[in-house]
Amino acid sequence: MQQERHQVVMTEGNIRTQMLRFALPIFVGHFFQQLYNTVDSLIVGNLLGPEALASVTSTAAYVYLMTGFFMGFSQGAGVVIARHVGARDEGAVRQAEHTAVALGLVSSALITLLGVTLSPTVLRLMGTPDNVFDQSSAYLCVYFSGAGFLVMYNMFVAILQAAGDSTHPLMYLIISSLLNIVLDYFFVGALKMGVEGAALATVICEAVSMLLSMIRLMRMRGALRLSLREIRLHANHARRILRYGLPTAMQMGIIDLSNMLVQSYINSFGSAAMAGIGASSRVEGFTFLPIMAFSMGLTTFVSQNLGARRKDRIREGIRFGVVCTTVVIGLIGGLTFLFAPRLVGLFSGDPEIIRYGTGRMRTCALFFVLVGFTHIASAIVRGLGRPMNPMVVTLVCWCLVRVVVLFTIGQVVHDIRLIYWIYPVTWSLSTIYYIFYLRRLYRGELRQDAA
Repeated sequence: MQQERHQVVMTEGNIRTQMLRFALPIFVGHFFQQLYNTVDSLIVGNLLGPEALASVTSTAAYVYLMTGFFMGFSQGAGVVIARHVGARDEGAVRQAEHTAVALGLVSSALITLLGVTLSPTVLRLMGTPDNVFDQSSAYLCVYFSGAGFLVMYNMFVAILQAAGDSTHPLMYLIISSLLNIVLDYFFVGALKMGVEGAALATVICEAVSMLLSMIRLMRMRGALRLSLREIRLHANHARRILRYGLPTAMQMGIIDLSNMLVQSYINSFGSAAMAGIGASSRVEGFTFLPIMAFSMGLTTFVSQNLGARRKDRIREGIRFGVVCTTVVIGLIGGLTFLFAPRLVGLFSGDPEIIRYGTGRMRTCALFFVLVGFTHIASAIVRGLGRPMNPMVVTLVCWCLVRVVVLFTIGQVVHDIRLIYWIYPVTWSLSTIYYIFYLRRLYRGELRQDAA
């Protein structure tokens, strides 16, 4: 298969160098992607006040529910395309790529329709306080009007990364993120558009990054070149993408649905708790960036080498990814614990907001290693073509336990510390499961396949 300069085919060569070369641009790219919503929150919190900050940060669970579900299909597409890239099947790569784009267009239409129409109802069901309801609703209306740009961007990026190109998505994210900062200050600060201005800035920047990614694919050589005339659903590839993507989409959707229930409980403590815990979540998003980078890198690495029948490389890649991620996320957790008050204070100087945010951040930071290991293990299993496993683990160990605790203990004990501890406890459960599961893989099929 014809390979371009920025593509990384990881079926041969030094595993550590290839994975770091592939993961580093993803890490930086996710940094700028996380910068999108964080800049919104920083500017809104400092220019518009605590209630506006609460209205933006408290909508994150619903936004992630909608976008995460539909973007799960992009991960399924990435697994399928990476498998064909590893097998060097150009015809299959081309058909799978155009099928993925067609599915992305359908998903874009659905997320726009559902997001705009359901937002007010969902906010009421979440118990959003009246003093922030109108601003939250306005923010979501503007955001979901352009959410299709985000879905298509992630689909285009999944195609590029499946072929080993993580450099161009990084370039596009840097451009759009810097533009987002400028537009946030222009719409919110200069034009006084309020939270709607922050949402509009995000939508415009997502559209820019989507267009840049699409143009890149249209200019590529060989099987990965995107042709608008060839965009259609090929039944066999659509089934494979849905087979891998639907469990991932459901997994992400289930996580975010449980987070919405958690957010409903947080809302009962008022706008200061909403703003403080929302600010801590924004910071936490940055701390998990190494996890996201290595997770995506491992999924692509495992998928490509599975297609090339190089199980020996898969074993070595897994060891490197797990060790590297665990060390890095452990160090980040320690730094987060130490600087938690200052990090939350960037969003607001309100003492109550800082108290709530610091309490949650310091509790969770001690257990970042556990969530890191769970995400890495899920990525490995997904790359091996078993997307149902991470979905079931997430459903049982994370979501089911959180919901049960909130609807039992949470109804009797109204204590914000329950929110602080519910995440570390569920991270521990999934970690225990994956330790035994990966040991079984090493002693069983991976060892046998490598022989």
